[in-house]
Amino acid sequence: MTDLQSWVAPTYRGLADSLAAATVETWDASSLCEKWLVRHVIAHVTMPARLTPEQFGAEMAAAGGDFTVLSDTVATRDAALPVADLLAQLRSPRLHAWQPPGGGAAGALSHAVIHSLDVTIALDRPAIAPAEAVTAVLDQLTAAHGTWFGIDLTGVRLEATDTDWNWGNGQLVRADSGSLVALLSGRTLPDGRTLPHS
Repeated sequence: MTDLQSWVAPTYRGLADSLAAATVETWDASSLCEKWLVRHVIAHVTMPARLTPEQFGAEMAAAGGDFTVLSDTVATRDAALPVADLLAQLRSPRLHAWQPPGGGAAGALSHAVIHSLDVTIALDRPAIAPAEAVTAVLDQLTAAHGTWFGIDLTGVRLEATDTDWNWGNGQLVRADSGSLVALLSGRTLPDGRTLPHS
């Protein structure tokens, strides 16, 4: 069985390589994360490379224990960091080894894959995460029946157009694997498609 954590590093490194070759304006492009630009997404995913557990605890206390408030606060503040610093943090072994509390390797992988797609889909670029990693996240999200992001998968059939992956029975939703991950993560695709929320 493949170690899910082993796919985290190539996902973040690929994102760093892609953004390093992009124009400065790319960092200020919209992402699939509501209200976040590309630079906010990168500032968010690189938090574990910047914050010690003690600093994270202090940020959480300042946010009143609300992780959404913490995420928005840190992303807004740290999006102003130099691009070179954020790129270095995407390549940090500390980030590549990080696992969310209680989430383990599966949580680390889904975090890396979903947020990398927030950037690449919005920029109309191919997925950066290894194809096996994207499929693994599809399996995670559907095994939870969409509950991670409040998606109602009742009567929905999902079919990937770039692999033979499929799930469920009902109204057909076809898209490439990365776009299916984004839909299952509650995102709205650039073409306006969404999945119903529960």
